[in-house]
Amino acid sequence: METTPLGFELRFDHDRFLAPTDRELHGVLTVAAHAVEVPAAGGAARAPLAEVIVIDCSESMTHPRTKIAAARRAAAAAIALLPDGVRFALVEGTRTARVVYPAEPRLTTATDTTRAEARRALARLVPAGGTAIGTWLELVRELLSAHPDAIRHALLLTDGRNQHESGTRLEEVLATCAGEFVCDTRGIGDGWEPRELTRIAEVLGGTAAAVRRPDDLAADFRRTMWAALAKQVPQARLRITTVAPSRVLFCRQVHPTVLELTGVPVDHRTVDHPTGSWGTERREYHLCLSVDGTDRPRGENLLVARIDLLVGDARPARPVTVLVHWTDDLTLSSQVDPRVAHFTGQEELSQLIAAGCERYDAGDRSAAVGLLGRAVRLAAETGDSHRLAELAQLVQVVDAPAGRVRLRDDLHRLDLINVAVHSSYTRHDDAAPPLPADGPSRICGCGRESPPGARFCERCGTAFEAADGPGPDATGGPGPDATGGPGPDTAGRSEHNSAGRSGSAVAGGPGAVPT
Repeated sequence: METTPLGFELRFDHDRFLAPTDRELHGVLTVAAHAVEVPAAGGAARAPLAEVIVIDCSESMTHPRTKIAAARRAAAAAIALLPDGVRFALVEGTRTARVVYPAEPRLTTATDTTRAEARRALARLVPAGGTAIGTWLELVRELLSAHPDAIRHALLLTDGRNQHESGTRLEEVLATCAGEFVCDTRGIGDGWEPRELTRIAEVLGGTAAAVRRPDDLAADFRRTMWAALAKQVPQARLRITTVAPSRVLFCRQVHPTVLELTGVPVDHRTVDHPTGSWGTERREYHLCLSVDGTDRPRGENLLVARIDLLVGDARPARPVTVLVHWTDDLTLSSQVDPRVAHFTGQEELSQLIAAGCERYDAGDRSAAVGLLGRAVRLAAETGDSHRLAELAQLVQVVDAPAGRVRLRDDLHRLDLINVAVHSSYTRHDDAAPPLPADGPSRICGCGRESPPGARFCERCGTAFEAADGPGPDATGGPGPDATGGPGPDTAGRSEHNSAGRSGSAVAGGPGAVPT
């Protein structure tokens, strides 16, 4: 049996009690990865890292020049972290894509010499031309394809829209890159399109973030590179095997970021869902199965699915089973699992925020007010102080329970895209922050009004002298989480709002299938 440098545990939370009329079963699958001690001859060496850093060198990066200077410093900071032996390359992105280091279109090996040469190559970057992100990603895929056994990662920075190729072209490239490598995307300035970067991160299993100030870019690149270096397993996949007539409707990651997982059929009852590279971390997945209680026995547990986690040919976790118990007892069938309710609620809230930002950016302020007002009402109902603090960057709340808001007169597009990008992050319900402090709004010297309890000004990032409650970090972006990557703030989208119910199957516990 093949071994891995990580151990995994699976847990599935749902309620097995369903009414005969229920046609969907919702649950939250928790996957936790932890380090394991492997004998020297165990053969579970961690995979090497293959890294490509893509820097937008379009003409807009000269307005102001602090952007390209910050990009050079940030890329140099990331390269400085690469240990000896890591394979890497630097790519310049304009209307075309060009490897600027090494001299040949391939990856080179990190050493003191190559790291110094790469820094000198960065100093020679001169912004000119346009933006064609699909072309950039296509070159990244070609470079990383020569290293199939490595943990393949890309870090992409842009300040503009993908204006020199069609959306169809970008989607075609993303389809060819999906599952080939992980890509973290970063936007700087206020001229880029958040939907493009979040879409790239969603398809390629990475994160998207807005960097509000050029001076904060190097710290963000360092955090992102540390997170990539912490990965130990190149690819793990969830294998879901259903029992007829059940089938998988969707499986999406809901923590720490919301990512749609693409199912790869194995046979007519089994689907694999690739999850990307792993370090020591925990992720949650929202699984929805179609079920049918017609003519099914009442009063007994019935198997509808089994969930395995695979790393190559290894199964480093005990699988869990999904059981259903059809019942006519409304008291039992009406119970709602708190973890499923938590994530489906965050998905709905995030969908409202993302849609509100999109309508405002499109010039439809009336629709934006309606959507953001509904988001405020839902956030207030659930006590979600972090979402309320985010929304306070966009609107002034008149009546939170009624969802009455008005757009801020000083709303800047940088605020808009910052909130829009954060909508792909979620928080654990068991790590919910305290509610924001009561009291008057905080006024910065720049004139911007921030919510009570804010630690930093929402516009310029200046720290307030006495911060009593949670607030954004100095960049206005997500802070580092346990893996060193951007911290979660909000949730993603869902077409299904029905929740699962209470109960769980823990690997090795009730409902688990021994290996």
